Amino acid sequence: MSDVALPVADRAKEPSVYVTPAWKLTWLRFTKHKLGVVCLWIVVLITLMALMPEFFSAADPNVTSARLAYIPPQPVRIIRDGHLVRPFVYGVEGQRNQRTLKMEWVQDTDVVLPLRLFPRGYAYRLFGVIPTDRHLFGFGTAEQPVTANILGTDRLGRDQWSRLMYGTRISLSIGLVAVLISTVLGIVLGGISGYFGGWVDNLIQRLIDLLQAIPAIPVWLALSAALPRTWPVTWVYFAITVILALLGWTRLAREVRGRFLSLREEDFVTAARLVGASQGRIIFSHMVPSFASHIIAAVTLAVPLMILNETFLSFLGLGMRPPAISWGVMLQEAQNLQSVVNAPWLLIPGVFVIITVLALNILGDGLRDAADPYSH
Repeated sequence: MSDVALPVADRAKEPSVYVTPAWKLTWLRFTKHKLGVVCLWIVVLITLMALMPEFFSAADPNVTSARLAYIPPQPVRIIRDGHLVRPFVYGVEGQRNQRTLKMEWVQDTDVVLPLRLFPRGYAYRLFGVIPTDRHLFGFGTAEQPVTANILGTDRLGRDQWSRLMYGTRISLSIGLVAVLISTVLGIVLGGISGYFGGWVDNLIQRLIDLLQAIPAIPVWLALSAALPRTWPVTWVYFAITVILALLGWTRLAREVRGRFLSLREEDFVTAARLVGASQGRIIFSHMVPSFASHIIAAVTLAVPLMILNETFLSFLGLGMRPPAISWGVMLQEAQNLQSVVNAPWLLIPGVFVIITVLALNILGDGLRDAADPYSH
């Protein structure tokens, strides 16, 4: 056997892992993180809800009816009289308390509303383009469809489940878009600061110091007062997204700067300079990918932080405002103790926020470990 054929033959015997692309190796390592995979599917489901809230909703979230206020949740059941049956919910019956004049809702076990998949309902445009009236689920029969509130209703009689689906779109998109903008700003400005140094570094670092020294709550109070109340929902959405991004890029920029300071004298950077690579190519093609796992971790941890910020600000009335629907706007209904005592299901959007934030954090940990070649 010749000297040339020997390495080829040996290479054929090598495990396929030696020739596997880096992205596939990252995915294979990630699949070993079982909790991370579970959270990935949770995030995918939440993303689908954000993309198609009309399909997942059971009723028009803006339709009000004071007569249907504070209906308690009607949970989906599969057992009736000790037997496994088709999923259904019991009906509810409202009775006026003669002493307090308050409407009290009680479960009516004589009324059984079967669950139906893909029934017809209110018309909408899927993805804003495809006209349809199909929804994921409904109750009753095809001849007599009935609206059942699996998460109850609020003080205006609006279906909480449908509003939760619509709120997912705004809260999640604000987090993702704000993180995208802040990540680009953090990488670009942090990379320029760490790579060039000198007066450019001093200027960018002083700007970061200024932004980090500003107290958050007074800034939001001032910005909330500055946003005109006559602005449409889309303008407020855009303003909140931009403001969150402009205030959220500083930490990542500091971290990127520190990495660049340690990498700019490495051999592979020097070699790239010697072969005539442009400064932009050195930064974005050689230096940034070398700590991609750190960027992934920072981004995945920043998304839930942005979602929490939007929810917190909207809850305080400083962010999104009605008629917009977001998780924070929905939680405004539970601001007073009387509402929480009488209708504790108004806090369900908070549970949804917790699940989303936990899933994104755990997913970020799994992706960080999988993308880091030195952790295995």
